[in-house]
Amino acid sequence: MKLLMRFLKPYKKLVAITLVVLLLDNTGTLLVPTMLANMVNTGIASGDLDHIVSGGLLMLGASMLASGGALTGAYLAARLSSNVGRDIRNAIYDSSLAFSSSDFERFGTGSMITRTLNDINVIQQSIIATIQMVLPLPFLCVVGITMACMIDWQMGLLLAVVTAVVLVIAAVTIANAAPIFMRLQKLIDRMNIVLRESIIGVRVIRAFTKERHEERRLDEVFSDYASSAIKVNMMFAGVDAASFFLMNITEVAVLWLGGDRVGVHAMEIASISAVLEYAMLILFYIMAAQMVALTLPRAIACLNRAGEVIDLMPEIQDGATATDTAADDGDATESDIVAAFDHATFRFSDADEDTLHDLDFACRRGQTTAIIGSTGSGKSTVAKLLLRFHDVTEGSVSFCGRDIRDMAQSELHERIAYVPQKAWLFSGTVASNLRFGNEEASDAQMRHAIEVAQAEFVYEQPGRLEARVAQGGTNFSGGQRQRLSIARALMKRADLYIFDDSFSALDFKTDAALRRALKPETRHAAVLIIAQRISTILHADQIIVLKDGTVAGKGTHEELMESCEVYRAIAESQMKGGERHGA
Repeated sequence: MKLLMRFLKPYKKLVAITLVVLLLDNTGTLLVPTMLANMVNTGIASGDLDHIVSGGLLMLGASMLASGGALTGAYLAARLSSNVGRDIRNAIYDSSLAFSSSDFERFGTGSMITRTLNDINVIQQSIIATIQMVLPLPFLCVVGITMACMIDWQMGLLLAVVTAVVLVIAAVTIANAAPIFMRLQKLIDRMNIVLRESIIGVRVIRAFTKERHEERRLDEVFSDYASSAIKVNMMFAGVDAASFFLMNITEVAVLWLGGDRVGVHAMEIASISAVLEYAMLILFYIMAAQMVALTLPRAIACLNRAGEVIDLMPEIQDGATATDTAADDGDATESDIVAAFDHATFRFSDADEDTLHDLDFACRRGQTTAIIGSTGSGKSTVAKLLLRFHDVTEGSVSFCGRDIRDMAQSELHERIAYVPQKAWLFSGTVASNLRFGNEEASDAQMRHAIEVAQAEFVYEQPGRLEARVAQGGTNFSGGQRQRLSIARALMKRADLYIFDDSFSALDFKTDAALRRALKPETRHAAVLIIAQRISTILHADQIIVLKDGTVAGKGTHEELMESCEVYRAIAESQMKGGERHGA
């Protein structure tokens, strides 16, 4: 609830106005039955037309106050709910941007989608329902019973007893429903994960003829959700039936007791209708509040899940001395050594051994450093350490002479151009994707980046730079996506260019042409190429050979062929297939 109060705080005035409007609505609603009884008992019984007219006008005013308050209150409640929901969504998104890879993996993509969309929708609906149905209940109960007592104390006592019984039933039902709602939210997470896997992996499923297996898996998840949902709906049905039964019994009791009280001249006949109105009004709001209260445990669970994301302290944070501006020292900016690993070691928090151990090398300006090794040797983790997606557990990583832990992450990322291992493009156009690297880029700059990246196929697309790009770039081949990702990185003037296995889908001719075109573009920067193909890194100034997270060799291609058995084995296995000629 503290989290909700945090997001309600900026809207204190809106909350106050909403509550005042709802108070006016409830006041008008409570005045109408008494005014009607008074008009019948006095005006109609005595035939006083003036009293009837004045009473009718007062009832009209009270009704307008109630209906106007209801409409305005509903609008204000919806506005407050939408503002709070928007702010929580933004807070979740902003928090997720600061997460490291391990932070994000704690929740998973499916759960993050559920928390951002479904959970916030539940919170918004609960805010509206609570304001309109739950908050007015204490006021209506107290004032309604008080006004019934003013008419006749026995009628007021009857109303108080019925109200207490219904409230006890509601409390017991809510206590039993809360755990089921908690389970429902976790099941929605699971449903999202399984559905997402089935949709994304549909080609793999079809290729392995696993349609029936996936159907059974989906049936299992949906069946679990259905079972819990049926239990909740049975509770709703039971509460609904019990509430209407009590309302009808109360109506009979009020008419029976009211007739008896009228018979002994303790109250007037029209007052029975007023007490009956109060009874129905109170019981209706109790029933509505009960239904809302049944969903509140789910809303609280959703709020807690949002709080887990918002309040999570990111594993990677800017240091106390970090700044958001690049160093003013020109020598530091143009340092010969752009990035350096000083006996750096990294281990995942849940791992038993180091992923990378005692890395000690530097990437120099104007030179190309390459990293090669078998699958799982830790090549991509090197790039993530440079980008500070992870922090080293021992040693240090420096950038232009500064420990990256003492730099603002925004500054570090601004000075590095990165092509990820999985070439991901965003839905939109070719131009909108290229402008991720430079928002102010001109068409001429984009065309130049496309030519360097050997991505001239763009000019064959309808619209050229404005050609449509599907989500993930799925309307392009793997090699085309890689070249567009490289072009996007080249839009940025950086101190370090990282190519994480970014040439793997290219044929040898395109690979060689691209590397030749890259040289003049990156001559004032350091280049780090992570690759599995020898042909991609033959002419690198420095090649780092990784084996099981440790440096097995370091030097040029010729030096490593003489001194490093691991590199020689990789080279010989690949060059037999003719890759040397492709270089």
